[in-house]
Amino acid sequence: MTQPTLTRSWVASANGHRDFPLQNLPLGVFSINGSAPRSGVAIGDSILDLHAALDEFEGEARRAVEATAGGQLNSFFELGRGPRVALRERLLELLAEGSKLQTREAQVLHRAVDCQMHLPAKISDYTDFYVGIEHAQNVGKLFRPDNPLLPNYKYVPIGYHGRASTIRPSGTEVRRPKGQTLPAGQTEPTFGPCARLDYELELGIWIGPGNAMGDAIAIGDAAEHIAGFCLLNDWSARDIQAWEYQPLGPFLSKSFITSISPWVVTAEALEPFRKAQPARPEGDPQPLPYLLDNRDQNAGALDIELEVLLTTASMREQNLPAHRLALSNTQHMYWTAAQMVAHHSVNGCQLQAGDLFGSGTLSGPQPGQFGSLLEITEGGKKTIELASGEVRKFLEDGDEIILRARCRREGFASIGFGECRGTVVAAH
Repeated sequence: MTQPTLTRSWVASANGHRDFPLQNLPLGVFSINGSAPRSGVAIGDSILDLHAALDEFEGEARRAVEATAGGQLNSFFELGRGPRVALRERLLELLAEGSKLQTREAQVLHRAVDCQMHLPAKISDYTDFYVGIEHAQNVGKLFRPDNPLLPNYKYVPIGYHGRASTIRPSGTEVRRPKGQTLPAGQTEPTFGPCARLDYELELGIWIGPGNAMGDAIAIGDAAEHIAGFCLLNDWSARDIQAWEYQPLGPFLSKSFITSISPWVVTAEALEPFRKAQPARPEGDPQPLPYLLDNRDQNAGALDIELEVLLTTASMREQNLPAHRLALSNTQHMYWTAAQMVAHHSVNGCQLQAGDLFGSGTLSGPQPGQFGSLLEITEGGKKTIELASGEVRKFLEDGDEIILRARCRREGFASIGFGECRGTVVAAH
Protein backbone atom coordinates (compact mmCIF):
# COMPACT_ATOMS: atom_id res chain seq x y z
CA MET A 1 0.00 0.00 0.00
CA THR A 2 1.37 3.41 -0.95
CA GLN A 3 0.83 6.42 1.23
CA PRO A 4 -1.62 8.99 -0.25
CA THR A 5 1.03 11.67 0.16
CA LEU A 6 -0.58 14.51 -1.79
CA THR A 7 -4.16 13.92 -0.66
CA ARG A 8 -5.63 16.55 1.61
CA SER A 9 -8.47 16.20 4.09
CA TRP A 10 -11.65 18.23 4.45
CA VAL A 11 -10.77 18.26 8.17
CA ALA A 12 -8.66 21.40 7.90
CA SER A 13 -6.57 20.76 11.04
CA ALA A 14 -5.37 17.44 9.58
CA ASN A 15 -3.45 19.07 6.74
CA GLY A 16 0.13 19.34 7.98
CA HIS A 17 -0.84 18.11 11.46
CA ARG A 18 2.16 17.07 13.56
CA ASP A 19 0.74 13.66 14.44
CA PHE A 20 -2.56 12.91 12.75
CA PRO A 21 -2.71 13.90 9.09
CA LEU A 22 -4.89 11.92 6.69
CA GLN A 23 -1.97 9.55 6.09
CA ASN A 24 -2.03 8.23 9.68
CA LEU A 25 -5.61 7.38 10.81
CA PRO A 26 -4.81 5.65 14.13
CA LEU A 27 -7.62 4.01 16.09
CA GLY A 28 -8.53 4.50 19.72
CA VAL A 29 -11.32 4.45 22.28
CA PHE A 30 -12.84 7.67 23.63
CA SER A 31 -15.81 9.05 25.49
CA ILE A 32 -17.45 12.46 25.51
CA ASN A 33 -19.59 14.15 28.15
CA GLY A 34 -19.70 11.01 30.25
CA SER A 35 -20.85 8.76 27.40
CA ALA A 36 -19.93 5.08 27.19
CA PRO A 37 -16.53 4.51 25.57
CA ARG A 38 -16.66 4.15 21.79
CA SER A 39 -14.16 3.69 18.98
CA GLY A 40 -12.78 6.49 16.88
CA VAL A 41 -10.08 7.60 14.49
CA ALA A 42 -7.74 10.54 15.10
CA ILE A 43 -7.81 13.07 12.26
CA GLY A 44 -6.07 16.38 12.93
CA ASP A 45 -7.45 17.96 16.10
CA SER A 46 -10.62 15.87 15.85
CA ILE A 47 -11.90 12.33 16.37
CA LEU A 48 -14.11 10.57 13.85
CA ASP A 49 -16.83 8.60 15.65
CA LEU A 50 -16.79 5.31 13.76
CA HIS A 51 -20.22 4.13 14.86
CA ALA A 52 -21.86 7.45 14.10
CA ALA A 53 -20.58 6.94 10.55
CA LEU A 54 -21.35 3.20 10.36
CA ASP A 55 -23.72 3.55 7.42
CA GLU A 56 -20.82 4.88 5.32
CA PHE A 57 -19.10 1.48 5.39
CA GLU A 58 -19.84 -1.81 3.68
CA GLY A 59 -18.21 -5.21 3.13
CA GLU A 60 -14.97 -5.86 4.98
CA ALA A 61 -14.70 -2.22 6.05
CA ARG A 62 -18.11 -2.42 7.74
CA ARG A 63 -17.13 -5.70 9.37
CA ALA A 64 -14.09 -3.93 10.78
CA VAL A 65 -16.14 -1.04 12.18
CA GLU A 66 -18.65 -3.45 13.73
CA ALA A 67 -15.75 -5.26 15.42
CA THR A 68 -14.73 -2.04 17.20
CA ALA A 69 -18.04 -1.84 19.09
CA GLY A 70 -18.21 -1.97 22.87
CA GLY A 71 -15.36 0.34 23.76
CA GLN A 72 -12.58 -2.19 23.08
CA LEU A 73 -10.58 -2.99 19.94
CA ASN A 74 -9.81 -6.64 20.75
CA SER A 75 -12.28 -8.08 18.23
CA PHE A 76 -10.99 -5.65 15.59
CA PHE A 77 -7.39 -6.71 16.29
CA GLU A 78 -8.44 -10.36 15.95
CA LEU A 79 -9.72 -9.78 12.39
CA GLY A 80 -6.21 -9.27 11.08
CA ARG A 81 -4.84 -7.37 8.13
CA GLY A 82 -7.57 -7.75 5.48
CA PRO A 83 -10.44 -5.96 7.24
CA ARG A 84 -7.97 -3.48 8.76
CA VAL A 85 -6.75 -2.49 5.28
CA ALA A 86 -10.32 -2.29 3.97
CA LEU A 87 -11.21 0.06 6.81
CA ARG A 88 -8.17 2.25 6.16
CA GLU A 89 -8.92 2.52 2.45
CA ARG A 90 -12.51 3.54 3.11
CA LEU A 91 -11.43 6.07 5.74
CA LEU A 92 -9.03 7.61 3.23
CA GLU A 93 -11.97 8.12 0.87
CA LEU A 94 -14.35 9.46 3.52
CA LEU A 95 -11.90 11.93 5.02
CA ALA A 96 -10.33 13.20 1.78
CA GLU A 97 -11.25 16.58 0.30
CA GLY A 98 -14.48 16.37 -1.70
CA SER A 99 -16.02 13.59 0.38
CA LYS A 100 -19.75 13.91 1.05
CA LEU A 101 -19.07 12.98 4.66
CA GLN A 102 -18.18 16.63 5.24
CA THR A 103 -21.91 17.42 5.14
CA ARG A 104 -22.27 15.26 8.27
CA GLU A 105 -19.38 16.86 10.15
CA ALA A 106 -21.43 17.84 13.20
CA GLN A 107 -22.76 14.30 13.52
CA VAL A 108 -19.57 12.27 13.10
CA LEU A 109 -16.72 14.52 14.26
CA HIS A 110 -15.76 15.56 17.81
CA ARG A 111 -13.09 17.97 19.00
CA ALA A 112 -10.33 15.90 20.59
CA VAL A 113 -9.98 18.37 23.47
CA ASP A 114 -13.58 17.61 24.45
CA CYS A 115 -12.95 13.86 24.61
CA GLN A 116 -11.46 11.54 27.20
CA MET A 117 -9.19 8.78 25.93
CA HIS A 118 -9.23 5.22 27.30
CA LEU A 119 -7.12 2.11 26.85
CA PRO A 120 -7.69 0.89 23.28
CA ALA A 121 -8.23 -2.73 24.29
CA LYS A 122 -8.64 -5.08 27.21
CA ILE A 123 -5.07 -6.16 27.90
CA SER A 124 -4.98 -9.72 29.21
CA ASP A 125 -1.20 -10.04 29.09
CA TYR A 126 1.75 -7.68 28.92
CA THR A 127 5.35 -8.65 28.18
CA ASP A 128 8.23 -6.23 28.39
CA PHE A 129 11.25 -7.06 26.24
CA TYR A 130 14.83 -5.76 26.37
CA VAL A 131 15.67 -5.34 22.69
CA GLY A 132 17.33 -1.92 22.90
CA ILE A 133 20.94 -3.02 22.76
CA GLU A 134 22.41 0.41 23.52
CA HIS A 135 20.36 0.58 26.72
CA ALA A 136 21.34 -2.97 27.64
CA GLN A 137 25.02 -2.10 27.18
CA ASN A 138 24.77 1.22 29.02
CA VAL A 139 23.06 -0.36 32.03
CA GLY A 140 25.34 -3.38 31.89
CA LYS A 141 28.38 -1.12 32.12
CA LEU A 142 27.06 0.40 35.36
CA PHE A 143 26.94 -2.99 37.07
CA ARG A 144 29.38 -5.12 35.04
CA PRO A 145 31.96 -2.78 33.47
CA ASP A 146 34.00 -5.66 32.09
CA ASN A 147 31.04 -7.72 30.85
CA PRO A 148 28.07 -5.43 30.11
CA LEU A 149 26.13 -7.90 27.93
CA LEU A 150 25.55 -11.44 29.16
CA PRO A 151 26.15 -14.18 26.54
CA ASN A 152 22.46 -14.95 25.93
CA TYR A 153 21.55 -11.40 24.85
CA LYS A 154 22.56 -11.85 21.22
CA TYR A 155 20.76 -15.19 20.94
CA VAL A 156 17.53 -14.62 22.88
CA PRO A 157 15.05 -11.71 22.75
CA ILE A 158 15.08 -11.17 26.53
CA GLY A 159 11.78 -10.31 28.20
CA TYR A 160 9.76 -10.60 31.39
CA HIS A 161 6.04 -10.91 32.13
CA GLY A 162 4.70 -7.52 33.24
CA ARG A 163 1.54 -6.50 35.04
CA ALA A 164 -1.38 -5.81 32.66
CA SER A 165 -3.71 -4.54 35.41
CA THR A 166 -1.75 -1.32 35.95
CA ILE A 167 -1.34 -0.21 32.33
CA ARG A 168 -2.96 3.20 31.95
CA PRO A 169 -3.49 5.74 29.15
CA SER A 170 -1.50 8.94 28.79
CA GLY A 171 -2.35 11.56 31.38
CA THR A 172 -2.86 9.20 34.30
CA GLU A 173 -0.99 10.34 37.41
CA VAL A 174 2.04 8.31 38.49
CA ARG A 175 1.80 7.63 42.21
CA ARG A 176 5.28 7.26 43.71
CA PRO A 177 5.52 3.62 44.75
CA LYS A 178 6.60 2.26 48.10
CA GLY A 179 8.71 -0.83 48.65
CA GLN A 180 11.79 -2.35 50.18
CA THR A 181 15.19 -0.83 49.46
CA LEU A 182 18.67 -1.55 50.73
CA PRO A 183 20.38 1.71 51.74
CA ALA A 184 24.05 2.05 50.83
CA GLY A 185 26.30 0.47 53.43
CA GLN A 186 23.45 -1.33 55.17
CA THR A 187 22.79 -5.05 55.46
CA GLU A 188 19.04 -4.92 56.14
CA PRO A 189 16.35 -3.30 53.97
CA THR A 190 14.01 -0.46 54.89
CA PHE A 191 10.47 0.22 53.66
CA GLY A 192 9.26 3.50 52.24
CA PRO A 193 8.67 5.62 49.13
CA CYS A 194 10.92 5.09 46.13
CA ALA A 195 13.71 7.70 46.02
CA ARG A 196 15.09 6.83 42.57
CA LEU A 197 12.05 7.01 40.29
CA ASP A 198 12.79 6.73 36.57
CA TYR A 199 11.10 6.50 33.17
CA GLU A 200 11.91 4.20 30.24
CA LEU A 201 11.34 5.19 26.62
CA GLU A 202 9.75 2.27 24.75
CA LEU A 203 7.70 1.28 21.75
CA GLY A 204 4.46 -0.58 22.47
CA ILE A 205 3.39 -3.40 20.14
CA TRP A 206 -0.27 -4.48 19.97
CA ILE A 207 -0.93 -8.11 19.10
CA GLY A 208 -3.56 -8.85 16.46
CA PRO A 209 -4.65 -12.42 15.68
CA GLY A 210 -3.35 -14.83 18.29
CA ASN A 211 -2.33 -18.48 18.19
CA ALA A 212 -3.64 -21.66 19.76
CA MET A 213 -1.80 -22.89 22.83
CA GLY A 214 0.91 -25.27 21.68
CA ASP A 215 1.21 -23.72 18.21
CA ALA A 216 4.21 -21.54 17.46
CA ILE A 217 3.94 -18.49 15.18
CA ALA A 218 6.50 -18.84 12.40
CA ILE A 219 8.86 -15.91 11.92
CA GLY A 220 7.67 -15.52 8.32
CA ASP A 221 4.08 -15.07 9.55
CA ALA A 222 4.80 -13.08 12.70
CA ALA A 223 4.25 -9.61 11.18
CA GLU A 224 0.66 -10.62 10.34
CA HIS A 225 0.04 -11.00 14.07
CA ILE A 226 0.88 -7.36 14.84
CA ALA A 227 -2.07 -4.95 14.81
CA GLY A 228 -0.25 -1.70 15.51
CA PHE A 229 2.03 0.34 17.72
CA CYS A 230 2.01 2.98 20.47
CA LEU A 231 4.41 4.72 22.84
CA LEU A 232 5.09 3.10 26.20
CA ASN A 233 6.68 4.40 29.41
CA ASP A 234 7.91 1.60 31.65
CA TRP A 235 8.11 3.59 34.91
CA SER A 236 10.83 2.10 37.11
CA ALA A 237 11.67 2.35 40.80
CA ARG A 238 15.42 1.87 40.56
CA ASP A 239 16.15 1.52 44.29
CA ILE A 240 13.39 -1.08 44.74
CA GLN A 241 14.59 -2.82 41.57
CA ALA A 242 18.19 -3.03 42.78
CA TRP A 243 17.13 -4.94 45.91
CA GLU A 244 14.50 -7.24 44.39
CA TYR A 245 15.69 -8.15 40.89
CA GLN A 246 18.00 -11.01 41.84
CA PRO A 247 17.43 -13.87 41.12
CA LEU A 248 14.14 -13.54 39.19
CA GLY A 249 14.09 -10.00 37.80
CA PRO A 250 11.74 -6.97 38.09
CA PHE A 251 8.62 -7.20 40.25
CA LEU A 252 7.26 -4.33 42.39
CA SER A 253 9.77 -1.93 40.82
CA LYS A 254 7.85 -2.10 37.53
CA SER A 255 4.27 -3.15 38.32
CA PHE A 256 2.92 0.07 39.89
CA ILE A 257 2.08 1.71 36.52
CA THR A 258 2.93 1.54 32.82
CA SER A 259 1.78 4.46 30.66
CA ILE A 260 0.88 4.19 26.97
CA SER A 261 -0.19 6.62 24.28
CA PRO A 262 -3.88 5.90 23.56
CA TRP A 263 -3.83 5.78 19.76
CA VAL A 264 -2.98 2.58 17.85
CA VAL A 265 -0.86 3.48 14.81
CA THR A 266 -1.47 0.65 12.36
CA ALA A 267 1.16 -1.36 10.56
CA GLU A 268 -0.18 0.01 7.26
CA ALA A 269 0.35 3.64 8.29
CA LEU A 270 3.97 2.79 9.08
CA GLU A 271 4.75 1.01 5.80
CA PRO A 272 6.59 4.01 4.26
CA PHE A 273 8.86 4.11 7.32
CA ARG A 274 10.01 0.50 7.28
CA LYS A 275 13.72 -0.18 7.04
CA ALA A 276 16.08 -3.09 6.81
CA GLN A 277 17.09 -4.40 10.20
CA PRO A 278 20.55 -2.91 10.90
CA ALA A 279 23.32 -5.35 10.17
CA ARG A 280 24.71 -7.04 13.23
CA PRO A 281 28.26 -6.07 14.18
CA GLU A 282 30.98 -8.35 12.88
CA GLY A 283 31.38 -11.31 15.18
CA ASP A 284 27.79 -11.31 16.44
CA PRO A 285 25.96 -14.61 15.94
CA GLN A 286 23.31 -15.01 13.28
CA PRO A 287 19.84 -15.50 14.79
CA LEU A 288 18.78 -19.11 15.11
CA PRO A 289 16.63 -20.31 12.18
CA TYR A 290 13.28 -19.87 13.96
CA LEU A 291 14.13 -16.17 14.34
CA LEU A 292 15.50 -15.52 10.85
CA ASP A 293 13.43 -14.49 7.84
CA ASN A 294 14.71 -12.59 4.81
CA ARG A 295 11.62 -10.39 4.44
CA ASP A 296 11.78 -9.44 8.10
CA GLN A 297 15.50 -8.65 7.86
CA ASN A 298 14.94 -6.56 4.72
CA ALA A 299 11.93 -4.56 5.96
CA GLY A 300 11.11 -5.53 9.54
CA ALA A 301 12.67 -2.53 11.27
CA LEU A 302 11.04 0.88 11.70
CA ASP A 303 12.45 4.40 11.42
CA ILE A 304 10.62 6.25 14.20
CA GLU A 305 12.19 9.22 15.94
CA LEU A 306 11.57 9.08 19.70
CA GLU A 307 11.72 12.05 22.05
CA VAL A 308 11.61 12.44 25.84
CA LEU A 309 10.76 15.76 27.49
CA LEU A 310 10.68 16.79 31.16
CA THR A 311 8.81 19.59 32.87
CA THR A 312 8.82 20.33 36.60
CA ALA A 313 6.19 22.13 38.65
CA SER A 314 8.51 25.13 38.87
CA MET A 315 9.11 25.15 35.10
CA ARG A 316 5.37 25.13 34.45
CA GLU A 317 4.81 27.98 36.90
CA GLN A 318 7.50 30.02 35.10
CA ASN A 319 6.14 29.06 31.65
CA LEU A 320 9.50 27.59 30.72
CA PRO A 321 9.67 25.19 27.76
CA ALA A 322 10.04 21.50 28.41
CA HIS A 323 13.59 20.20 28.74
CA ARG A 324 14.54 17.58 26.18
CA LEU A 325 16.13 14.59 27.88
CA ALA A 326 16.62 12.37 24.84
CA LEU A 327 16.16 12.04 21.10
CA SER A 328 16.46 8.43 19.97
CA ASN A 329 15.12 6.07 17.30
CA THR A 330 13.54 2.64 16.98
CA GLN A 331 16.42 1.62 14.70
CA HIS A 332 18.38 0.86 17.87
CA MET A 333 16.32 -2.34 18.34
CA TYR A 334 18.55 -5.42 18.19
CA TRP A 335 15.52 -7.63 17.49
CA THR A 336 12.51 -6.82 15.29
CA ALA A 337 8.90 -6.84 16.47
CA ALA A 338 8.32 -9.98 14.39
CA GLN A 339 11.22 -11.72 16.11
CA MET A 340 9.65 -10.89 19.48
CA VAL A 341 6.36 -12.45 18.38
CA ALA A 342 8.04 -15.56 17.02
CA HIS A 343 10.17 -16.05 20.12
CA HIS A 344 7.32 -15.44 22.56
CA SER A 345 5.21 -18.16 20.92
CA VAL A 346 7.89 -20.70 19.99
CA ASN A 347 7.35 -22.71 23.17
CA GLY A 348 3.60 -22.90 22.53
CA CYS A 349 2.68 -19.85 24.61
CA GLN A 350 -0.71 -18.52 23.53
CA LEU A 351 -0.84 -14.91 22.39
CA GLN A 352 -4.23 -13.20 22.21
CA ALA A 353 -5.63 -10.19 20.39
CA GLY A 354 -5.01 -7.15 22.58
CA ASP A 355 -1.88 -8.47 24.26
CA LEU A 356 0.74 -5.76 24.58
CA PHE A 357 4.51 -5.95 24.21
CA GLY A 358 7.00 -3.33 25.32
CA SER A 359 10.20 -3.12 23.30
CA GLY A 360 12.47 -2.30 26.19
CA THR A 361 14.25 1.02 26.52
CA LEU A 362 15.34 2.38 23.13
CA SER A 363 18.49 4.38 23.78
CA GLY A 364 20.98 5.47 21.18
CA PRO A 365 24.77 5.13 21.45
CA GLN A 366 25.49 8.81 22.12
CA PRO A 367 24.79 11.20 25.02
CA GLY A 368 21.49 12.92 24.34
CA GLN A 369 20.04 9.62 23.07
CA PHE A 370 19.66 7.78 26.38
CA GLY A 371 16.13 6.59 27.17
CA SER A 372 16.31 6.59 30.98
CA LEU A 373 17.68 8.71 33.80
CA LEU A 374 19.64 5.69 35.01
CA GLU A 375 21.79 6.07 31.89
CA ILE A 376 21.82 9.86 31.68
CA THR A 377 22.97 10.32 35.29
CA GLU A 378 25.11 7.16 35.35
CA GLY A 379 23.10 5.73 38.20
CA GLY A 380 22.82 9.05 40.03
CA LYS A 381 26.47 10.10 39.79
CA LYS A 382 25.70 13.05 37.50
CA THR A 383 23.01 15.73 37.62
CA ILE A 384 20.80 17.26 34.94
CA GLU A 385 20.66 21.06 35.09
CA LEU A 386 17.34 22.67 34.14
CA ALA A 387 16.51 26.19 32.97
CA SER A 388 14.58 26.76 36.21
CA GLY A 389 17.80 26.37 38.22
CA GLU A 390 16.73 22.96 39.46
CA VAL A 391 18.79 19.82 39.11
CA ARG A 392 17.68 16.24 38.75
CA LYS A 393 19.19 12.80 39.18
CA PHE A 394 15.86 11.00 39.33
CA LEU A 395 12.25 12.20 39.21
CA GLU A 396 10.73 14.38 41.92
CA ASP A 397 7.06 14.83 42.79
CA GLY A 398 5.44 17.21 40.31
CA ASP A 399 7.75 16.22 37.45
CA GLU A 400 6.04 15.32 34.16
CA ILE A 401 7.57 13.07 31.52
CA ILE A 402 6.34 13.45 27.93
CA LEU A 403 7.12 10.89 25.22
CA ARG A 404 6.67 11.76 21.54
CA ALA A 405 7.32 9.95 18.26
CA ARG A 406 7.64 11.10 14.67
CA CYS A 407 8.08 9.30 11.34
CA ARG A 408 9.70 11.24 8.50
CA ARG A 409 10.64 10.30 4.96
CA GLU A 410 11.30 12.41 1.88
CA GLY A 411 8.25 12.45 -0.39
CA PHE A 412 5.85 11.26 2.32
CA ALA A 413 3.72 13.03 4.88
CA SER A 414 5.20 12.73 8.36
CA ILE A 415 3.06 11.12 11.04
CA GLY A 416 3.21 10.88 14.82
CA PHE A 417 1.85 8.84 17.69
CA GLY A 418 0.38 11.53 19.93
CA GLU A 419 1.87 12.04 23.37
CA CYS A 420 2.40 9.71 26.29
CA ARG A 421 2.35 11.84 29.45
CA GLY A 422 2.63 11.11 33.15
CA THR A 423 3.05 13.39 36.17
CA VAL A 424 4.59 12.08 39.37
CA VAL A 425 2.57 12.60 42.56
CA ALA A 426 3.56 11.86 46.14
CA ALA A 427 3.21 8.44 47.71
CA HIS A 428 0.19 7.84 49.94
